[in-house]
Amino acid sequence: MISVHRLDLGSFTRPAQEWGGPHARVEYAFAYLVRHPGGTLLFDTGMGEGSPETDAHYRIVRRPLAVPPAEVDAIVNCHLHFDHIGGNQRFPGTPALVQRAELATARAGAYTIDALLPGVAWTEIDGEHELAPGVRIVPTPGHVDGHQSLLLDHGDRLTLLAGQAYDTAGEFGTPYRPWLGRLAELADGRPVRVLFAHDRDLWEGVRLPPG
Repeated sequence: MISVHRLDLGSFTRPAQEWGGPHARVEYAFAYLVRHPGGTLLFDTGMGEGSPETDAHYRIVRRPLAVPPAEVDAIVNCHLHFDHIGGNQRFPGTPALVQRAELATARAGAYTIDALLPGVAWTEIDGEHELAPGVRIVPTPGHVDGHQSLLLDHGDRLTLLAGQAYDTAGEFGTPYRPWLGRLAELADGRPVRVLFAHDRDLWEGVRLPPG
């Protein structure tokens, strides 16, 4: 059995110029605790401590990540912007799985908060990766080239932890991205529930958005 629990880790305010809208908007920061027969993992870890400059720019409101490090066997980060990896350092020695290209981009600088990167037990992967039966990392580029999502197979249905593959449930599938075809192949006609990093709403349907 695979279970998913959403963790509300706070919110931040994204300036209008960063999302192309007419005004600033408040966005949530969600992580997900996944328990499966092989162990327990975290999908993203929230905003962490950040920096005074980042806190002021985004008007950050934090809630604690109340998951004991001893309970977590692995971390999967959808990508390496600060609002998704901020709590990684609370789990020293715990493998944090990331696409190899995404880690290289972050290490090149001017991408995230550099202080969040040292000391994390990064585990680099290339493309799809099965963590355990029914627990699969799937590349979902779009927001950034190295973005990845976590697909959970419950047998009769699937859950996709989509991170920031799309910002909101209402945007899911628009514009169409080729990896949606791969998800449809893996779903094989079964219902899919999609959960996001910055939106409380979910997308749910029997068919993924068509190409």
